[in-house]
Amino acid sequence: MATSDEPRQQPLHILFFPFFAAGHLIPVADMAALFAARGARCTILTTPVNADTIRPAVDRANLHGTDSTSAVEISLMPFPDVGLPPGVENVTALATLQVDYRANFMQAMQLFREPFDRFLADNHPVDAVVSDSFFTWSADAAVEHGVPRLVFFGSSLFARSCNECLLRNSPLETTTTSPEDNDGGRLVSLPGLPHRVEMRQSQMMDPGNHLWEFFQSNNAADQRSFGEVFNSFQELEPDYVEHFRATLGRRAWLVGPVALGTKANALPPGGGADSCLRWLDTKPAGSVVYVSFGTVSSFSPAELREIARSLDISGRNFVWVIGGAAATVDDWSEWMPEGFIELTADVDDSRGFIIRGWAPQRLILNHPALAGFMTHCGWNSILEAVSAGVPMVTWPRYADHFFNEKLVVEVLKVGVSIGAKDYASSLEAHEVIAGELIARSITRLMGDSQLEGDAIRKKADELGVKARSAVEKDGSSYNDVGRLLDELMARRRCAAGAPRGGEEVRAADGS
Repeated sequence: MATSDEPRQQPLHILFFPFFAAGHLIPVADMAALFAARGARCTILTTPVNADTIRPAVDRANLHGTDSTSAVEISLMPFPDVGLPPGVENVTALATLQVDYRANFMQAMQLFREPFDRFLADNHPVDAVVSDSFFTWSADAAVEHGVPRLVFFGSSLFARSCNECLLRNSPLETTTTSPEDNDGGRLVSLPGLPHRVEMRQSQMMDPGNHLWEFFQSNNAADQRSFGEVFNSFQELEPDYVEHFRATLGRRAWLVGPVALGTKANALPPGGGADSCLRWLDTKPAGSVVYVSFGTVSSFSPAELREIARSLDISGRNFVWVIGGAAATVDDWSEWMPEGFIELTADVDDSRGFIIRGWAPQRLILNHPALAGFMTHCGWNSILEAVSAGVPMVTWPRYADHFFNEKLVVEVLKVGVSIGAKDYASSLEAHEVIAGELIARSITRLMGDSQLEGDAIRKKADELGVKARSAVEKDGSSYNDVGRLLDELMARRRCAAGAPRGGEEVRAADGS
């Protein structure tokens, strides 16, 4: 980047403002470490509890830095008093509560503008802000301070393009392509995309949902911003990079997979990771299915029972991470089938291994014993599987999950769907899918004599190689980071000596 040729030039200062959920906080911390490794000074603005989530990654990034690497800093702000229980400062904690506090949490999101404004006023100059799409107000706040805003949406360009299509073409009935059936509702074709994408109405947010206007407002604010940074890479979804830039006319830089971008993320095993990895060491290569649904998705006792039944029926070795509210319950007898616990009773010879709560997911996915990953299709989990070359069994729940499933199963062809049909939040009931159907998808992916499984595994391996190459020197993501930093530095030079204000910034941003 430009700073390497001008040693007297102050490094770029970039402020990161992530949404308060692990799936947003962690990739932003990795992204900040990535930008710092290229010479930028990076600050992450967050609250005390959320700082604890990212501090290990920040400390490792700074520890592994060099004399030419700028530091990653954490700047703290208090979480406002909006009636939430003490210590509940993120979506993960919110999902474990018995009372629905979502309205309180959304109220808090609006109150962070004041500390955001204060940071920009007190830390002039800041050369760019990377703020989450959920902080709609940050688009106008950044303009008022003369700072370009880069959006972080935390998903794929494919999902972003599908979502934009829905927001633009609502109501959904205008694109209905088939009559009502008895298997999940009407099929809807999403127009104007590079691939034919059909979704069931039941798999998408209803325009009547109270959050629909919120997402429309977010999308409008994002279009007013300087551009977007994606935790993705060119070779993963090239048609949608072109669609996003050329057809939608929106600026994008692909800088991922950010977890692969710095040596600081090559973590040694330790603590609770050791027993799981030792168990994996006893299993043949390509013999284990890993089951994990992220930190927010929750499952009813009936669904947990069917997952357990499917793992038993499949006959495969498995690692199952039981998270969310189920991880805090001591008595699992309500849902655990008779005889299932015996499958995990003996650490050395058992067919299964259960982890309660957090798991070293990247280490597990990269273990030679892994053959498949049953996932909720959160984007971070998909990227980690792609980076490790591991194919997927897909079980989407809500948010961008169903879009990501389409990308994995139909576009990339590195996954098998279990057939989930209902979009519902972590606080709402989902259809219970029979263990036999779940087991069938596992067998389709991992069957020794299945041509389909062989083709999927081959494609997954190829994508893993491309993911690792993207973040290496002269890789597509490595070069996109450089282009973005060069553009921000050029913008600083152009603006040097000019008055700062809304009109000048809009002119400099080309908006």
